[in-house]
Amino acid sequence: MTFVVLFSTLSYTLSMHYCGDTLVETAMFHKAEGCGMEMDNPSTDEGCSIMKKNCCNDEQLVVDGQDELQLQVDQISFEQQVFIASFVYTYTNLFEGLDNNVSSFEVYNAPPVIKEIFKLDETYLI
Repeated sequence: MTFVVLFSTLSYTLSMHYCGDTLVETAMFHKAEGCGMEMDNPSTDEGCSIMKKNCCNDEQLVVDGQDELQLQVDQISFEQQVFIASFVYTYTNLFEGLDNNVSSFEVYNAPPVIKEIFKLDETYLI
């Protein structure tokens, strides 16, 4: 149950760096480092500037964990109380009678074999 709670509340971010259409790097606990082909922002001081589209882009996949856990059980409804009580009662009594099973055939003696019955019922095809 601990692992279910741990993995359902775990949040993580997957960072990916693409150069063109090719995935270059994937990182889970830190930002993905670039491939070295990122373009610097051109200076706008000049009167004529040529803008070129950057071929690299970064993507992040964010997986949010569940944060709506009920940490305390202050009020339990009557139906929940009945369910818990019946579950505990049936589980504790589940294996109670298994040791006292009495089989009726242990004291029974098999009848003596007078005729071999399997020999009487044999048929032969010729």
